[in-house]
Order: sequence, then structure tokens, then C-alpha cells
Amino acid sequence: MATAHALTELPPLSRTVDAIKESVDRLERFLPKREDSEVLLDFLEDDLREGLDAIGEVEAHFTDILDTLRSERPTPIRLIELADDFRVLNRLEYLMVVVAQLRKRLSQAAAKIKNG
Repeated sequence: MATAHALTELPPLSRTVDAIKESVDRLERFLPKREDSEVLLDFLEDDLREGLDAIGEVEAHFTDILDTLRSERPTPIRLIELADDFRVLNRLEYLMVVVAQLRKRLSQAAAKIKNG
């Protein structure tokens, strides 16, 4: 369960966003100075932000569940509400899309670095 543990150790979003911008700017130094590289970097940055936002929402859902289960006496209606929260499923599906996009964009960046 190292993955779940790693998710709870993500830094606050404000620091993460700075890390995203810093990382993308660093990658830019290794890519050819062309318009298609700029477009790739913009998409990569957006995907990273959106993916981390989705992870944050999924993590918040699990935190809500844990908080409810640790409450003095969880109410049946609250348990049903948590079970029927389809937003988290939508975010997980979206996260799969973002991860696939990141895979594609990272491969494109690798090719640009390799080919100069």
C-alpha cells in the first residue's frame, strides 16, 4: 500500500502548483525551441494540475469516509451518501484519462529531447 501512503504525503496544492511550474520550466530547457514544444509544455502543465486536483478530490472522499467511520455514531443516511457519491468515480475515470495523456506527452517530450 505504498501508493495510498504516498498520496497522503502530497504537499499542499499551492506548493505543488509551484513545483509543477518549476518542473515544466526545467523540462523546457531540454526541448528544442519550437512552437510545438511550447504547446506540449502547456498541455503537460495542465495535465499535471488537473491530475493532482483529481487526486486531491479522491483523497478528500476517503478522508470523509474515515471521518464518518470514526465519528461517535455514523448515521445510516451519511453512510449511504458516502456510498452513493458518484463524483469520486467520475474523478477516478477522469484521472485515468489524464494519466494516459501524461504518458503520451512524456513520450513526446522524450522523443524531442532525443531527436533535438
